[in-house]
Amino acid sequence: MAIKADSWIRRMALEHKMIEPFVDGQVREGVISYGLSSYGYDIRVTNEFKIFTNVHSAVVDPKHFDPKSFVDFTGDICVIPPNSFVLAQTVEYFRIPRDVLTVCLGKSTYARCGLIVNVTPFEPEWEGYVTLEISNTTPLPARVYAHEGIAQVLFFQSDEICETSYADRKGKYQKQQSIVLPRI
Repeated sequence: MAIKADSWIRRMALEHKMIEPFVDGQVREGVISYGLSSYGYDIRVTNEFKIFTNVHSAVVDPKHFDPKSFVDFTGDICVIPPNSFVLAQTVEYFRIPRDVLTVCLGKSTYARCGLIVNVTPFEPEWEGYVTLEISNTTPLPARVYAHEGIAQVLFFQSDEICETSYADRKGKYQKQQSIVLPRI
């Protein structure tokens, strides 16, 4: 007998602390929805953002990223400049089991406004707060709301555990506690 996806996520979150804090069901009234959904979990971002700026005329280089390319901002509404992006951190802390891979996708409410969340996996045994990149593809400023839904995490469980997990490889983004800039 197969277990329902939302039941599996609920059990993993409550018994194994896969998602903390865990919201058991969809919160929708007056907000962009978040919490447990049918086959995934809608995550939120905190009120801390790093807004990309080019005031120093830097070259974007993932091997030598200049932290001065960001302006730190704290607030319930972050305005992303036109054709720019922000980095944000999830409210939720994740502990991904060794037999699970997730894919994080942006919510359609934001996508319909031209805001795109970078698609990213959470690999088996990855742990931490997620650093998300939110791009404003429009020629206008755009708002992102802290503590409301921003993306959905879909969970894929394997019949077998992976041979080498993210933790085994000592992944560079393991157990991140804040917004983390690119690393090599």
